[in-house]
Amino acid sequence: MRLALLVGAGSFIGGICRYLLSTFIHSKSGAPFPYGTLVVNLTGCLAIGILYGIIEKLSIDSRLFLITGILGGFTTFSAFSGETFLLIKEGRFIASVMYVLISVAGGVALTAFGAWIFKLSLR
Repeated sequence: MRLALLVGAGSFIGGICRYLLSTFIHSKSGAPFPYGTLVVNLTGCLAIGILYGIIEKLSIDSRLFLITGILGGFTTFSAFSGETFLLIKEGRFIASVMYVLISVAGGVALTAFGAWIFKLSLR
């Protein structure tokens, strides 16, 4: 239970940071492009890269709080990026390409499918 609370506390912090940064960027850009989400995702990728660089020095509590909690609440894109990086680092190039293609194409397709199902349910 203690570890779940660590993750939850980190997620709370990460979610608030995501909201604040994303709305700040969006308010400054004034463009219809999702710059706020883009900045959040790229910032999360930088942060997970830094944490992967020092991961051996982190306790399991710190890993769960920082990576699963804060970064998970901030952006799950950082987890996707980190996992892809680890596949490449392990020399699993085909697996990394498949993971990227399936995640991106499958994610967009399932989002469209979910919206379509919802639209059908309103009839």
